[in-house]
Amino acid sequence: MFKNIISKQLNLLSYLVRWTLISIPLAVAVGSAVAFFLWLLSWATHFRFGHSWLLYLLPLAAIAIHLLYKWYGKSAERGNNLIIDEIHQPGAGVPKRMAPLILITTVITHLFGGSAGREGTAVQIGGSLANLFGSWFKVSEADKKLVLTAGVAAGFGAVFGTPLTGTIFALEVIAIGRIQYNALLPCLIAALVGDVTVSAWGVHHTQYHIDVVNAGSDLYGKHLPLSFMLLGKVILSSAMFGLVSMAFAKGVHLVKNTALKLVKINWLIPALGGVIIIALTFALGKPDYLGLGVEAEYPGAVTIVSAFKHGGADALSWLWKLIYTSITLGTGFKGGEVTPLFYIGATLGNTLADILNAPVSLFAALGFIAVFAGATNTPLACTLMGIELFGGEYAIFFAVSCFTAYFFSGEQGIYSAQRNESSKLGGYRNRLFSKYKF
Repeated sequence: MFKNIISKQLNLLSYLVRWTLISIPLAVAVGSAVAFFLWLLSWATHFRFGHSWLLYLLPLAAIAIHLLYKWYGKSAERGNNLIIDEIHQPGAGVPKRMAPLILITTVITHLFGGSAGREGTAVQIGGSLANLFGSWFKVSEADKKLVLTAGVAAGFGAVFGTPLTGTIFALEVIAIGRIQYNALLPCLIAALVGDVTVSAWGVHHTQYHIDVVNAGSDLYGKHLPLSFMLLGKVILSSAMFGLVSMAFAKGVHLVKNTALKLVKINWLIPALGGVIIIALTFALGKPDYLGLGVEAEYPGAVTIVSAFKHGGADALSWLWKLIYTSITLGTGFKGGEVTPLFYIGATLGNTLADILNAPVSLFAALGFIAVFAGATNTPLACTLMGIELFGGEYAIFFAVSCFTAYFFSGEQGIYSAQRNESSKLGGYRNRLFSKYKF
């Protein structure tokens, strides 16, 4: 028995050493690439701020992106969904060209004013480099899945400065209802090292702040650590967050399908998307919904940061950002969905806080993570994101909000390759329908 214990411990040690040796260099490479990407993105954003005429060239930028993927992209155009499919069932692999293509085209999108995010770029950089490292290390098909998952964790953890979130996101996003725990160690190492690498390059992330909120209440002379009135407002708002995340996912697909149906010339679709974005910006009279939406182009602009303050968002800011991003991504521009989801959630939280007489900064934070949770079907990861970004004091509200939004967001999220291993309601929905014969 003693020999058996020693043998198991040695096997465990060998496993730890092997995956540490694979994950660390992969994460350093991914973190360095993400740091370079974030630097380029910051440059593109500020350059556009100083040269507002660039927006007029958005249709031409769209055509350039379309041609780059037509000539060089091939399977790389499937983006995050290709990586998820490869994790499920390794096949043709993730092309090496995916990383430089998505980096260049995302910067082009933001330079000319497209409304997109950055997580898709970081995840695709991570997946592309992970596939390359997997071939160098000559890993088996089973281990290739772990390497790709670790690449996703490194990219996500590095781009947002949230290594724990990156770890769980990579495990949770693959399939609804199932987490692959044997990938936990490689993902944790990769996400941590990727985040540290970005910091080592001197790239810093946006800081958010929640004002102090009295989350307790008194009942019959006894103090309770949780206010049921506030909790009710959180649940009500989170249901709305879930419905909006579902609207976002369906909006992107609707724009894409409608454009393919109505426009037969492929390169004309992204060009028309650019024209519509320009027209919307003129109609609204302000550029608040272009780009990432993190930094303010002018004093008083609506941003993710401003949404954490009273009066920091218009009543329909969330809807306009949803429309802008659906058009941008649905017509073929490149980038991610997550940062726009942060914007949509934070501004919607700001609006709902005013309606419900609730703490603005807390509800902006809840919307920030909950709309993301609903759209990606990753409530565990998003709960951790709330703790990593805003602190653990309101962790119970983060969890309630993310899981409520998750249940109200429908079965299909923004990633079509995400498999549904288990219905969100289990067999309850079928039993209910069977009982009442709907």
